[in-house]
Amino acid sequence: MQEKILALALAVSGAGEERRPLLETLCGAAETFWRDRLRDGVTEEDCLESFCCAAAFTAAADLAAGQGGGVSAFTAGAVSVKGLGGAESAARAAALRQTAERLMEPYAAADGFCFKGVRA
Repeated sequence: MQEKILALALAVSGAGEERRPLLETLCGAAETFWRDRLRDGVTEEDCLESFCCAAAFTAAADLAAGQGGGVSAFTAGAVSVKGLGGAESAARAAALRQTAERLMEPYAAADGFCFKGVRA
């Protein structure tokens, strides 16, 4: 499963070989994150495709979030290079996380939600 998640994350992120070690680590963390969020009675095998995609999207989001803040564009003579700036990286990361959440919605417990009863 780890290899499948990594392959998907590489495809989604467009990361090169120099970023692969970081992405491998992020994939492991994303896999643990989603395993811990599974509802009681649901296993990774019950939602294997969604689980792998969500972990890959989460890892790609974490990679994108760490790429912003540098020079977003420069020109040298007739050559112009434009990369993602901080805002674009943050927006891409947010979109990837939202997709991962949507994929796992039927299988994962809500994150950051707490319901407390009130005594009457």
